[in-house]
Amino acid sequence: MYLNTHITERLQIRPLTEKDTDVWEKFFHYPECIQYLPLQKDKNPNEKAAFWIEKQLMRYKENRYGLMALVHRETNELIGQCGLLTQEVDHEPVLEIGYHLFPQHWKQGYATEAATFFKNLGFKNAYANELVSIIDVGNHASEKVATRNGMKKIKTTKFWDLQVNVFSIQLHEWKKTQ
Repeated sequence: MYLNTHITERLQIRPLTEKDTDVWEKFFHYPECIQYLPLQKDKNPNEKAAFWIEKQLMRYKENRYGLMALVHRETNELIGQCGLLTQEVDHEPVLEIGYHLFPQHWKQGYATEAATFFKNLGFKNAYANELVSIIDVGNHASEKVATRNGMKKIKTTKFWDLQVNVFSIQLHEWKKTQ
């Protein structure tokens, strides 16, 4: 179910493949895209993209969900990634909604559209009783996406040596909106 291709109003959401690496490499050339990510600084953009895609493919294989490709339905262009990610925050397992878009697609509602899709998918399929988004404290644009997705900030903590805000929505809160 998770790895099926899904359609939203403007997006086709599909599993990533190794063929996406070349396009995703471009993401790592934008300083504004990677400033909040914990990345290996000794790797070039191609190596970072290959590692990133391989990590998602491994998540798929291990049934730990993973980011999926966001493809613009009209242009067939890969515009970003979004999905559910099994994470550990403060020694507690959580299911995160993560999202990353190329900057030319920011401020057009694509991240919110995709994040909302994954929130609904997660709750409708009983993947978790809570979904979170883990966001660097300086990433106010991603915080706005989480807020539009019905989430509330629940704490500030360390995650991968980054200072982050954790936004959350509970299943019972989501049910009130259905």
